[in-house]
Amino acid sequence: MDYTKITTFGALKTSDYKPKTIKEELRQNLITKISNGETVFTGVYGYEDTVIPELERAILSKHNINFLGLRGQAKTRLARLMVNLLDEYIPVVQGSEINDDPYSPISRYAVELLKEKGDETPIDWLHRSDRFAEKLATPDVTVADLIGDVDPIKAANLRLSYADDRVIHFGMIPRANRSIFVINELPDLQARIQVALFNILQEGDIQIRGFKLRLPLDVQFVFTANPEDYTNRGSIVTPLKDRIGSQILTHYPASVEIAKTITAQEANLEAAQKDHIYVPELARELIEQISFEARNSEYVDEKSGVSARMSITAFQNLLSTAELRMLKNGSRATAVRLSDFMGIVPAITGKLELVYEGEQEGAAAVALQLIEDAVKSLFLTLFPKIEKFEKETERYPYDDIVRWFLRIGWY
Repeated sequence: MDYTKITTFGALKTSDYKPKTIKEELRQNLITKISNGETVFTGVYGYEDTVIPELERAILSKHNINFLGLRGQAKTRLARLMVNLLDEYIPVVQGSEINDDPYSPISRYAVELLKEKGDETPIDWLHRSDRFAEKLATPDVTVADLIGDVDPIKAANLRLSYADDRVIHFGMIPRANRSIFVINELPDLQARIQVALFNILQEGDIQIRGFKLRLPLDVQFVFTANPEDYTNRGSIVTPLKDRIGSQILTHYPASVEIAKTITAQEANLEAAQKDHIYVPELARELIEQISFEARNSEYVDEKSGVSARMSITAFQNLLSTAELRMLKNGSRATAVRLSDFMGIVPAITGKLELVYEGEQEGAAAVALQLIEDAVKSLFLTLFPKIEKFEKETERYPYDDIVRWFLRIGWY
C-alpha cells in the first residue's frame, strides 16, 4: 500500500500502518534483508567477517553504537549505510519541529494540534534519506547546539515568559527525533557536553535550562571515535561509555587485494585517464604496499594510523603524473612508469603523522623511503632474493646482469 497518499491522522488509523520505534525498524528490516540473502552494507570491503557481523548483532540488540578505530576506516560510511535499513517513509505531524509521531506525540505543538483537530490532524511523510543527522564534535560545541536552549527572540515575539516551554529552541538531537544521529570524533566533545548526553542515552529524555520537560526521544545514536590515546585532546567519559550498547572496533584492510578494491572504488578517476592511461596491476599493488609500509614504519606514529585516503589520493596523483607527461609529449596514450611514483610524494606527506625521528628526517624523505621500501617488498615476491657475493665459484641468478655492468668474468 502507498501510505504517502494518506494526509490525515484519521485515514492513517484506518490503514494497516503500524508505528515502530527506529530501533525496531532497523532490526526488522535487517532481518528481512538477511532472510532474503541481500547484501546489507554494500561498498564496504574487508569487514565481512569482522566489523559487519558485530554491527548486525548490535542492530538486532537495538543498541546505540560506537565505532572505535583509526582514521580512514570507514566508520562514518558504515553509519550512513544504516539509513538503508530504515522504512522508506514514516508519518509525522505536519509542522512539527521534532518529527512527532501522530500516534505518540511528544512536543507541545503536536499534542495541542492533535487535541484540537483529532482525526483531521494533517500528516506529512518523511523519507528515510531525511532521517540522518551528523555532527562533528569540536571543542566549541555547546549543550544548546545539541539539546537546545531558551530563545529570547521567540519569547519576545510571542510575548511569553521564560518559564513557558514554548520559548525553547530545540537543538540538533531533538530535531533528529526518529532518525539516526551521528556524532563524529566523540572524544573531542568537552566532558560537560558528554555528561549532557547521559539522560538521552539511558532514559531517552532531555532537560533544557531547568525546565521540567520530558521528551522521550526516539533516536538511534551512532558515535565514532579514535582510540582514547590517539592524541591528548580528550577521551570519552566513563559513564557515557557505559551507556553505549556496543563498541565496535574497526581496522585497516588485511591484504593488498582488499586495499586495491577500496582504492578502485573511491578514486573517482576522470574518463580521459581511464581511457588513455594504462595502469599495470603491479603499479596498483605498489600504491597499496606503500600504505602497508607506512603502517609499519618507525617514522610514522602508529597511534595516528595511515588512512585509506592516502592510497586513494596517491593513486589519483599517480595517474595525473602520467597524464601530465602524456600531455606535454603530445601523446595520445601512455602507461604508468616507476618514475611516475615521484609524483605521489605530495599525497603521502600530507597524510602522515610523523614521530620525532620522522620529523628529523623530513616528510618528503620519509615518503621517498616508503616508496623504496614498497618496491623492495614487492621485488622479493617477483624475483629471487639478491645475495651478497661470498664465493667466486658460486652462481647467482643475477650473474649475467652484474657481469654486464661490472665487466667481470668467471674464468
